[in-house]
Amino acid sequence: MRKFVILGPESTGKTTLAEQLAEHYTTKFVPEFAREYLKDIGLDYTFEDVLNMAKAQLDLEQRFEADNLFIDTNLYVFKVWIEEKYQTKVDWIEQALKQQTYTHYLLCDIDIPWQGDNLREHPNPKDRERLFNRYHELLVQDGTDFSIISGLGDVRLKKSIDILDALIK
Repeated sequence: MRKFVILGPESTGKTTLAEQLAEHYTTKFVPEFAREYLKDIGLDYTFEDVLNMAKAQLDLEQRFEADNLFIDTNLYVFKVWIEEKYQTKVDWIEQALKQQTYTHYLLCDIDIPWQGDNLREHPNPKDRERLFNRYHELLVQDGTDFSIISGLGDVRLKKSIDILDALIK
């Protein structure tokens, strides 16, 4: 099974891209658990809530099987979220990230317009850039195979498909 993670700051088109890729390759995508979890409590969440969401995201991912699986965010998101919000690290997340194997990451650039909703916290362009750079830094630091996906509309999807077709064949 090949697993592809779509990663990036808020409002960078991760969910849309994951859905489009799953449709294009006639397969499944793992949704972002945090959005569903936060629908009930909004942004009034606790550190324990973030840990629960991280565990649930990992569990959800492990329940899906497909030849090509697209994952809308993974534990990197929770690592960065916890660093940003609580200025700490969580050992089990650090260990899980070291043990996980993915075929490729698609890091979504911040070049698309911000679309706010009641679950997003970082509309400031400087925050978006800082978060993007943090994801980029982690992927490079960990020696992770990734591509940056930029462009508007169908450009992102086409770039992603071109990259993935080369990896899948």
